[in-house]
Amino acid sequence: MTRFFSFIVCACVSISLLWGADPTATRYSATQCEGSLTPYPIPESGITYPDSLTPVYMNHVGRHGARYPASAAHTVALKKMLMKADSLGTITKQGRALMAIVDQVMERSHNQWGALDSLGMAEQRGIASRMLQNFPMLFMNGRVNAISSYSPRCMMSMFSFVHQLDRLNNKVEIYTSTGRQNSPLMRPFDVDQDYIDFRSSGRWEPPYYNYMEHVVPLTAIKRVLGANFPLPENKREAKEMALMEYYVIAGLPAMMMHVDTSQFFTIEEYNALWSAFNLRQYLQRTANTISTVPADIASPLILNLVSTADAFIAGTNKNTVDLRFGHAETVMPLVSLMHLPGCYYMTNYFDTVALHWCDFHVVPMAANLQMVLFKTEKGKYYLGCYLNEQPITLIPNNPSQFVPWSEARAYLLRCVPMYYQNF
Repeated sequence: MTRFFSFIVCACVSISLLWGADPTATRYSATQCEGSLTPYPIPESGITYPDSLTPVYMNHVGRHGARYPASAAHTVALKKMLMKADSLGTITKQGRALMAIVDQVMERSHNQWGALDSLGMAEQRGIASRMLQNFPMLFMNGRVNAISSYSPRCMMSMFSFVHQLDRLNNKVEIYTSTGRQNSPLMRPFDVDQDYIDFRSSGRWEPPYYNYMEHVVPLTAIKRVLGANFPLPENKREAKEMALMEYYVIAGLPAMMMHVDTSQFFTIEEYNALWSAFNLRQYLQRTANTISTVPADIASPLILNLVSTADAFIAGTNKNTVDLRFGHAETVMPLVSLMHLPGCYYMTNYFDTVALHWCDFHVVPMAANLQMVLFKTEKGKYYLGCYLNEQPITLIPNNPSQFVPWSEARAYLLRCVPMYYQNF
């Protein structure tokens, strides 16, 4: 009886601890906590489709590949903090290890901040190789048209991609275009006035800063600066310092610097820091209950995807593959506006975002959406969609992987706000 009573007590304690745990806390892996900075996940198998369907055309929208840190700002600021801790005598052993890493980042990135690195080039070559392997008929006497953002890392991603296509099949015709003329499609966040107004209004800031101040831990930054380091009295500023450390460390694998992150973060700290970074992107780059404008800016791109497919079917678009190379900020609005699974989440409870919308799923480095038009022997067209080379359904509540083009077209146009449409 005593043992039975003890078992019941232990069970009740375990249940109460489970109920008392934060239901919104995540426990993703260290690799997943790199978020949108993580290198591209290579698919384990190729793309398959029914023998009754023949690929005839593809629209591809991709993010640039892995790169050096986008700018020196976070790295320089972190270096200054560590140097201050060193001068005050508070810096720890972990702090000195981090300073050595920061010095290495600055040395490697000198004159290359934001540039595509060799890993990013390899990612694009890999995607190009698998595209040709998965859909060889698109490149048999086919024609490829590629455009990119004016950003050098996007331009180099495009050239790495098409160069690989040419190496594998030099009979394909390839046309490329890069420059600001492509900004309405590839950089709408630069040119859409409604979005520019949304960002400057700061409407996304209150939920983000509220979450950041409640969730972001200071334990990790104190572990490198030292317990006696004078952190800012302003809580938000102190939390920003913690996120700065996160951003620099999370971005190391993208420039092929691999460190044991457990010396800087526990997995709980890494998840908490990532979740704040993730929420910021969600609020700024996807449809949410504050505003749908961050996703609406992808409307011209959706209309372009529809019109190029229509033109191919009509015989006026001679390309068999249309490639587009932009940014994470290009892809996130697009897949959100399309309501793709895992890419669209509406809630007023922003502490649940990390459970349902994860940047490492949506936009790792070299993220891409492939929309393949298939044709049957009877001449009917179907659309199949692949996010990061994984099959994904297009229409909510419709489990079909391959959707008649007429239905897919109608759905895509319904995603676009009326004031954008000129159909």
